[in-house]
Amino acid sequence: MREAIRQARKAEKLMEVPIGCVIVHDGQIIARGYNRRNTDKNTLSHAELNAIKKAGRKMGDWRLEGCTMYVTLEPCQMCAGALVQSRIDEVVIGCMNAKAGCAGSVINLLQMDGFNHQVRIRRGILEEECSTMLSDFFRKLREIKKQKKLMKSYSEEEPGADS
Repeated sequence: MREAIRQARKAEKLMEVPIGCVIVHDGQIIARGYNRRNTDKNTLSHAELNAIKKAGRKMGDWRLEGCTMYVTLEPCQMCAGALVQSRIDEVVIGCMNAKAGCAGSVINLLQMDGFNHQVRIRRGILEEECSTMLSDFFRKLREIKKQKKLMKSYSEEEPGADS
């Protein structure tokens, strides 16, 4: 999970929501990914999908059987679907996502009986660190937006007008 957090910090440096993940096979990291949605201007550029693409290339197969994904935030519906489709054995989650999590918070797509594959789930690994990283990011983002709004308001005032 520590390496997934390092990946999330890469996203944060790009002013992306700090979500990171790694995929492990036979005790070795075979792929890393971090959120790049805004940077790439692509809704598919989630940490999990970026790592799954790399892992498939590394394994030489789209099936990632025998692999475990470590991710800092509970996967959304798109990423949960990709985990099922790629046949990843297990996902280890840092913190849960009450608004969009699909590994048990909103719905559990990873373990639905009707699907041809179910993914084992471990939750709460380095939870506080993962959660704090996200909270701090959004707090900073709100402050930046507030400052931009103030600057815009200030720049729109008429020159020489009384305040």
